[in-house]
Amino acid sequence: MLHTFVVYVENKPGVLSRVVSLFRRRAFNIDSLTVGRTEKDDVSRMTIVTEADPDQARRIVANIYKLVNVLLVDDITGQPALLRDLSLIKVGATQETRSQVLDLANVFKARVLDIATESITVEMTGGEEKVDRFLELLNPYGLLEVVRTGVVAMRRGAKSPTVGSKAELTPASAEESDSVSHSV
Repeated sequence: MLHTFVVYVENKPGVLSRVVSLFRRRAFNIDSLTVGRTEKDDVSRMTIVTEADPDQARRIVANIYKLVNVLLVDDITGQPALLRDLSLIKVGATQETRSQVLDLANVFKARVLDIATESITVEMTGGEEKVDRFLELLNPYGLLEVVRTGVVAMRRGAKSPTVGSKAELTPASAEESDSVSHSV
């Protein structure tokens, strides 16, 4: 089963390397990894998707917490959440096929970024399955280049984890959150 982990870390050099090394050492393949700053300059947020059973997922969370600079880990698998994948897709399009490609883009709510004489580049955001279906339908036209960001995820609703320094960690809600908080 695919598990989605949201990991808040201090925005410092080497943190990403330590997290990825943990997965490598434990022989877990990372299906998707995205990292970016949060609303706090000194905190970054990682979204990691990997295949794991529930016991393995608990061990992954526990091992991530052992890493220096980790502030909060939240396994949002099975929780109400928004998961999105951003893709830039360059597809072959001749004058004969251009309207068909544009129609497909319209159906999937993809945004046209560039039209050249032999190609069209579109931007699409959606769940991984939706992006996969779109790519499958575009494949006969000739996929020239595909770039995907990987999954970004956020719990639904107003509750969000509060992340400050290690001493200030609190999950979104003690009753509603599966987050595990850890302070040093």
